[in-house]
Amino acid sequence: MAETKVGTFSIAADHAPIPGLTISSRSDAGEGVTYFSLGSHTDISPETYPGTVLYVGNAGAGEFLVGTEGSVAGISAGQSLITRGGTRVGVRTQEGLVYTEAQVKGELVMNEAIKAGEVFALKDLVPYQGGSIVNMDVAHNDHMKFVVMAFDEGTGLSEHAAPGDAIVFALEGKAIIGYEGEEYPISAGENFHFAPGGRHSVRAEGRFKMALLLML
Repeated sequence: MAETKVGTFSIAADHAPIPGLTISSRSDAGEGVTYFSLGSHTDISPETYPGTVLYVGNAGAGEFLVGTEGSVAGISAGQSLITRGGTRVGVRTQEGLVYTEAQVKGELVMNEAIKAGEVFALKDLVPYQGGSIVNMDVAHNDHMKFVVMAFDEGTGLSEHAAPGDAIVFALEGKAIIGYEGEEYPISAGENFHFAPGGRHSVRAEGRFKMALLLML
């Protein structure tokens, strides 16, 4: 098996849309996580998954057609959507769209601020608070945790390890990711992958917001 590349990367840049094509690529960050790249004027026909699905917009813009009535939910970079198992979901885009899809085992416990089938802006979920880190569990169960965090200037997380694969989505500002003794700058729109048990830390460079998808 090929060794996973370590460092800051960009889902959006690594999976830039190609006109007329729809491309899906398996992520290294756990089973059930896939990156989708839709070229301009392409679509994915409505389909149904047995479990809950989390979608995170990485670049471009498009529309998710949700439910039997095909309710339109517009999505762009930094926005997210959660659908319950058994929900019909299709996707279409005029300008091109890159997004991350995570299929989740079991039923999710969702924050009361989040409604299934409705798009929400990740960075708007949590405010900054002086000298503090603000954390919101967006959704979780025994197999997955999706969290949004706001770091005030000068704050950070000390080195620790997580039991599963994780993807960081930098939403606003800049930070330094420490990983296995090395430091990696990260800015809004970029991503980072933590392997299970990987020792990591986060240090805000000014104010910084991020989302974390942890697959257990």
